[in-house]
Amino acid sequence: MAENKLENSLKIAIGQSVNKCFEAVDITPENIMIEIPKDSTHGDYSTNIAMQLTRTLHKNPREIATAIVDSLDQEAAHVEKVEIAGPGFINFFMKNDALTSVITEVLSEKDNYGQTHFGEGKKYNVEFVSANPTGDLHLGHAKGAAVGDSICRIMTKAGYDVTREYYINDAGKQITNLALSLYSRYLALFDIERPIPEDGYMGQDVIDIAKSIKEKEGDALTQLTEEEAIAYFRKVGTEHELQKIKDILKEFRVSFDVWFSETSLYEGNKIEPAINKLKEKGYTYEQDGALWFRTTDFGDDKDRVLIKTDGSYTYFTPDIAYHLSKLNRGYDYLVDLLGADHHGYINRMKAAIQALGYNADQLNIDILQMVRMVENGEVVKMSKRTGNAVTIRDLIDDIGVDATRYFFVAKAANTPFDFDLGLAKSQSNENPVYYAQYAHARMCSIMRSAAEKNIEPADHFELINNPKEIELLKHINEFKNTINDAARTRAPHKIANYIQKLAQLFHSFYGDCHVIDEENKELSSQRLALVEATRITLANALNLIGVHAPEKM
Repeated sequence: MAENKLENSLKIAIGQSVNKCFEAVDITPENIMIEIPKDSTHGDYSTNIAMQLTRTLHKNPREIATAIVDSLDQEAAHVEKVEIAGPGFINFFMKNDALTSVITEVLSEKDNYGQTHFGEGKKYNVEFVSANPTGDLHLGHAKGAAVGDSICRIMTKAGYDVTREYYINDAGKQITNLALSLYSRYLALFDIERPIPEDGYMGQDVIDIAKSIKEKEGDALTQLTEEEAIAYFRKVGTEHELQKIKDILKEFRVSFDVWFSETSLYEGNKIEPAINKLKEKGYTYEQDGALWFRTTDFGDDKDRVLIKTDGSYTYFTPDIAYHLSKLNRGYDYLVDLLGADHHGYINRMKAAIQALGYNADQLNIDILQMVRMVENGEVVKMSKRTGNAVTIRDLIDDIGVDATRYFFVAKAANTPFDFDLGLAKSQSNENPVYYAQYAHARMCSIMRSAAEKNIEPADHFELINNPKEIELLKHINEFKNTINDAARTRAPHKIANYIQKLAQLFHSFYGDCHVIDEENKELSSQRLALVEATRITLANALNLIGVHAPEKM
């Protein structure tokens, strides 16, 4: 479960060489950049360290590169040959057994391959979805669920201590409107007329919940006072809607560690102390009968109201108490995944946690840009099933969990994109999820075929030297680096990109290298181990974005 061993040993050797040659420099392996050249004739790995040091050493980069190469411990670095290219790039050609050692590593670690210690000791709370429990989860929530869950999977794989949290908005006006809508629908079942509020909920789900309440309670609730009825229907309505959300998210392979109720902030008297803390620190003032928070002290474009003239809180106020609650629970960092309409929220929330004595970088707000569903070049806005907005249920039923999740994470979350329904449903290499899953199924088929011919994967790999094999090996070896980078930047699309390249390199290898050859069982056995290492890596990568790795297609 260590980091990338091959690159690490190369970085250490380069660092030792630099420090030996140049007394003015004290460099650590973390400061050394290593890349895989696009053209394999330029070596297996390359570094621009000589150019980096030019300004410090006031020397020609090729002169610096020559000194580094001359004193490099090639044995410790597992290097066969070193070349200096262009203005001072150092290109390394690795020993074959160093490159093939990743096969042994993958085959021994199996499901754990990719696990690193990169984020060890850092506690993160990641809050995502957090939709009001007043109806079905729609397109935007589906993207938030896929991206948020993938971020948590990736960060956990990179060694971070991650808690997944869902904030239940169960204290606002929407919930009162849900209660009143439910109450009206329930009374209507007994021919008692009561109008649904103007901004109430008219959907079929409210009618269904009312019917289930009638089956359970009969007409007993018609005798309640208005206050009792609203309290009852708030509670029951929220529970029904929340259970529906939990059920669909489970189907979507998304789980949460904490379901945090907004109501608990009021019941636990958490809001007033948070306001008092801001008052004590001198960050509030009264104006026009309202209490204001001086967020401009922390770079916000204008101050924000905490308590309105009628004495009620703004939406912002319980949010401050909620974030303080999270920080008080001992998290080092908080991550909020929010929709595209929340840009203005970033500065004011960062102002709040700074005013409460925390650092601005302890709160990370990632904005998820809009998604458009497109089919045959036309924008799809409505559900075929209900005539309303497209929901997670529609997506699961229409194209499946795998394709839905893959497409949502395949592009950077902070850029708008068109979700092509036709492409997501197609069984062709143009469909990225099909392309990746087909590669995994093909690997499984190769392993089954080899077993039938009594060919087992080898534990030594001296015959693995075809350029296509080497390219595949190097990409497998990059898996841990990719995970660390995707975790650090909270960018699941980097895993999707890795998957596409791994599938492409495998298909290319398979087209060039005959894997099962009964005339040459030794080579077959070694190539079989490479296929199995690739299969494990691909399955682990797909799992990081919540996509299945099928054995047959």
